[in-house]
Amino acid sequence: MEKYNPPFRITNNILNLVSKIVENISRIRSHESLDKLPKLRKQNRIRSIYSSCAIEANSLSINQVSDIINGKNVVGPQREIQEVKNAIEAYNIVDKINPFEIEDLKKIHKMLTIYLVDKPGEFRLNEEGVFEGDKCIFVAPPAKSVPKLMDGLYLWLNENSNNIHPLILSSVFHYEFVFVHPFQDGNGRTVRLIQNAILGKFNSIFYWLPIENYIKDNQKEYYDAIANCHLKGESTIFIEFMLTMINEALINVDKDINTHNQNISIYMKKILDIMEISIPYTAIEIMRKLKLKSKETFRKNYLNPAIEKGFIRYEVPDKPTSKNQRYIRDI
Repeated sequence: MEKYNPPFRITNNILNLVSKIVENISRIRSHESLDKLPKLRKQNRIRSIYSSCAIEANSLSINQVSDIINGKNVVGPQREIQEVKNAIEAYNIVDKINPFEIEDLKKIHKMLTIYLVDKPGEFRLNEEGVFEGDKCIFVAPPAKSVPKLMDGLYLWLNENSNNIHPLILSSVFHYEFVFVHPFQDGNGRTVRLIQNAILGKFNSIFYWLPIENYIKDNQKEYYDAIANCHLKGESTIFIEFMLTMINEALINVDKDINTHNQNISIYMKKILDIMEISIPYTAIEIMRKLKLKSKETFRKNYLNPAIEKGFIRYEVPDKPTSKNQRYIRDI
């Protein structure tokens, strides 16, 4: 087979981002591992699943995704609920698959798209393109070329697994995968999970890092980076984008972990322990979880101090006394 070498350049920005990411990983490992924080790991997993599905236009809220993960019944479009259930199953084995094997790629795609597409886990047989309204902005390689292209990409991935830094290797793979567009549907959610699996082999923190959350928050930039790489014929811009997202995710996880290490009151620790990150709660819901009856005690000892320290925020900050106000834990 003729070898394929994906075109990309190592810029100073890429080198600086790799250095920052490695430094942030070391900082996190130095004071407390995510292995010792199961609640934070679970919250990050919820974020990953919610965000990866949301990028693909799934309308379920993070509360609904959390409920599905916790085995609760959720009212919503059945297809979207199935998408989340599929993602839960796939993310549960992200640390057990071999991301350097095509068969494991197909296995993950099948798990993510079963009951949603005609032939889950099989490469597409039809031609595909990306449309903006009625305008086709990208035509994927012919379906007949997909097996050869994927074999070439995986050959490159395996031959360079010890030669190219995993942060760069996985980002190049992500872009090249998107370019080939090997499956009829579900390409984005599949490659985001596979990139996490590649990075997890480098450092286990990546199995629990919600990179997808930062891609979702910068979705236009994500697609712009891909489009610009299509035009330039190389993945440099996309590598820089992905490394930026990874670095932001690490910075914020470091903040989350530091929250657990701060000298905070027993009351504040209790309220933080019962609130999941990014999920809004009413005061009554929080009091019920804390088994409190006195609103005065709740606000004086629990809620107000947490808001003052920046651990919890108002969902509607312009109307702090609104009867419909809800509270969100950010870190």
